[in-house]
Amino acid sequence: MNKNLFHLLVVDDDDKIRELVKQYLEENNFLITTARDALDAKKKLKIIKFDLLILDIMMPGESGLSLTKHVKKNNSTPVILLTAKGETKDRIEGLELGADDYLGKPFEPKELLLRIKNILNKTKEIPLPEEINIGKATVNLKKMNIKINKKNKKINQQEKKVLEKMIGSPGKVFSRTDIGKIINISKERTIDVIITRLRQKIESAPKNPKYLQTIRGSGYVLWIE
Repeated sequence: MNKNLFHLLVVDDDDKIRELVKQYLEENNFLITTARDALDAKKKLKIIKFDLLILDIMMPGESGLSLTKHVKKNNSTPVILLTAKGETKDRIEGLELGADDYLGKPFEPKELLLRIKNILNKTKEIPLPEEINIGKATVNLKKMNIKINKKNKKINQQEKKVLEKMIGSPGKVFSRTDIGKIINISKERTIDVIITRLRQKIESAPKNPKYLQTIRGSGYVLWIE
């Protein structure tokens, strides 16, 4: 079993929908377990820690809303509700119980996939590869090393923490306050010095940065090709 795969539980009494969703999500690199009703789901929830649950609202026996209430009472696992009704009251009740999103049936599998990724991106830190290429630089966070133009340059713990966050969110602007919180530093001058050092290790032309750029009045952004 690949430990880096997100493990999802799909709960739906409709065999066809359950299997179609399972097949589609597995094709998109998710580990999927299924359950046909709330009782079956609760048994699996006792022994497996899932990253996200997809629950049908209308099921025989206990409803998806009741199961959502049970789940949210015990942990913070994200929940997406599926409903054939499309009634506003069901959606509102589900959100009030703590559901993270909802999708009306019938739905496009791709839309479900996008909603899943959106929630997981907000709630989980996706594991980064051991080596990341930024232009001509190869960053190895585990070894705390950057190789560029056949030269090896070491990074310290502060630089590593900043790089981890920025590599995990390429294109996101990080303010000095954001960076300060990452490394527990409040002095803006110190933060600027850290960014300057990183540019000297990542950029071929540090004074004219192509990847670790300044966004005037906002902060810094890292672009990864």
